[in-house]
Amino acid sequence: MIRLQAFKYELMPTGEQERDMRRFAGSCRFVYNKALAIQKDNHAQGNKFIGYVGMAANLPVWKREASMKWLKEAPSQALQHALKDLEKAYKNFFEKRAGFPCFKRKGCGDSFRYPDPKQIRLDEANNRILLPKLGWLRYRNSRRVQGDLRNVTVSQSGGKWYVAIQTQCEVEQPLPTATTAIGIDVGIARFVTMSDGAFIAPLNSFKKHQRRLARYQRRMSRKVKFSSNWKKAKARVQKMHTRIANARKDFLHKTTTTISKNHALVCIEDVQVKNMSRSAKGTVEQPGSKVRQKSGLNRAIVDQGWGEFHRQLGYKLAWNGGMLLAVPSHHTSQTCPACGHVSQDNRRTQAQFLCVDCGYKNHADVVGAINILARGHRVLACGELAQSGCSMKQEPTVATMQTTA
Repeated sequence: MIRLQAFKYELMPTGEQERDMRRFAGSCRFVYNKALAIQKDNHAQGNKFIGYVGMAANLPVWKREASMKWLKEAPSQALQHALKDLEKAYKNFFEKRAGFPCFKRKGCGDSFRYPDPKQIRLDEANNRILLPKLGWLRYRNSRRVQGDLRNVTVSQSGGKWYVAIQTQCEVEQPLPTATTAIGIDVGIARFVTMSDGAFIAPLNSFKKHQRRLARYQRRMSRKVKFSSNWKKAKARVQKMHTRIANARKDFLHKTTTTISKNHALVCIEDVQVKNMSRSAKGTVEQPGSKVRQKSGLNRAIVDQGWGEFHRQLGYKLAWNGGMLLAVPSHHTSQTCPACGHVSQDNRRTQAQFLCVDCGYKNHADVVGAINILARGHRVLACGELAQSGCSMKQEPTVATMQTTA
């Protein structure tokens, strides 16, 4: 089994190296935006989509132009990979996995990639890495890199530069150390509720820092845009956002690691976070109702990080020899696990479940987790059909793992 894994470290560049990284990221952003503009004009004229090979042929032409000679200073493979990123964005759009590609702006997701491992040298003993046109860069070595190096991505976030080293290694097919199966119901009041009655309280990272973040944003709004004081205020806001994201990511990693090590089969709701967190404003002709309440619910849903929780749980279970099974979530909290009676009246409140037919009583989230586990067992046994008529049987979710024949 081939495992792909990334190791991310904070870089400690010199002033000259930091300036070069900003220029390289800007060059890749320029190439991406210019290619996107060409694609849009080409589509407006009724022509076919220009693939990577055809678009990459423009790079030497752009470098020879007097107004764009500065593109020669950036690594050529990094510029080529920016065009590959655009082609991938279009492919995701055509296959309805993402929205239409949009132009990139300065300071938002600045990054560039070295795809050729032959051009990269890693010196873990001295905590440094050699990258083309940057030289040796020092980094904070928090753990050893495992596997053969494949590519390196340099990115900026919160005023700091990071290097992500992707590796590939061959490992034996893991056997699960745990033998238990569990059903999981995700929510707002309880982040995770399990079918055995246990639950994990939510972190609510954004909610804890919301008032301070709002104060920093108000201070920033009073400053003259792009002035020195405005840049300082913006840095405080970015630092707060980074702290919120890091706390949420740390919480999700710890939670998913614990669950993946203690259970061999995890059944979870196949929730559509994008649809659940959609705005309720409506249109001018048909305005929405309870917009303020719905916006608070949307904020709470996004703060939980359900999508990232699902992703991490999938690949960690696969690495430990387990399986993640996503099942439809319809009526999981309204179905009695004792008699099977389905009714809206079974769920009296957000937390209370009382079957109107047999009198079964339990916490509503626990009931949902029990029904999710039972539905997962039925899917594994016979591939139960969903109400839409399509099969519910799914393969285990794998994020960063590939299996060889």
